[in-house]
Amino acid sequence: MRILIVEDDDRVADALGAFLSRSGYATVRAVDGAQALELIGSDTELVLLDLGLPDMDGIDVCRRIRAQSGVPVIIATARSEVQERIRGLRAGADDFVVKPYDVRELLARIEAVTRRLHPLDGLDGASGDRALVEVDGVSIDLVARRVTVDDENVELTRKEFDIVAALARYPGVAVPRERLIREVWNTDWQSFARSLEVHVASIRRKIGRPSLIETVRGVGYRLEG
Repeated sequence: MRILIVEDDDRVADALGAFLSRSGYATVRAVDGAQALELIGSDTELVLLDLGLPDMDGIDVCRRIRAQSGVPVIIATARSEVQERIRGLRAGADDFVVKPYDVRELLARIEAVTRRLHPLDGLDGASGDRALVEVDGVSIDLVARRVTVDDENVELTRKEFDIVAALARYPGVAVPRERLIREVWNTDWQSFARSLEVHVASIRRKIGRPSLIETVRGVGYRLEG
């Protein structure tokens, strides 16, 4: 996912960009409203928008973004007044978070917004109300929560399926361990890294396709695309 960060404060932008990068997101930064409007393109999947920009009010930027694109917009600003939140939402923002915020909360909001607006993005073979990913004779049904190998059902535990599903949403893409732990165990605790390894080993054994889930050294895991 490519996120446009619209933030004029170098310190805030650098820290946020580094955190999102570690969480598996690609980022690009705009220092003001004019640059933000120039940088928005078909590959922009979400905008994090500060309101206190040097050239124009962020609310106006939000309106202009919404006039040209349906890309999700999350306003992240120090303005905490209820009226500002109302203005932002009425301008077309999808969510609003007040600085200083916990980056984990922001990450959860990003995931919630993209899941709500693009529930089937990144899924190969999705059609109708079904979400199917098929790789090397393995079929992953994200709706029925079922995995089959050559039409034979594979019994996975809930956590095992959650891991497979998290990888299946981004076939061919290396998903960081931190993101898998956060999505499956709903925590950032690194103590779950070993548990993730054990679950992946069990999945490989049950599915019988060791190369289906590739270990990406220093990053995480990738489902064969």
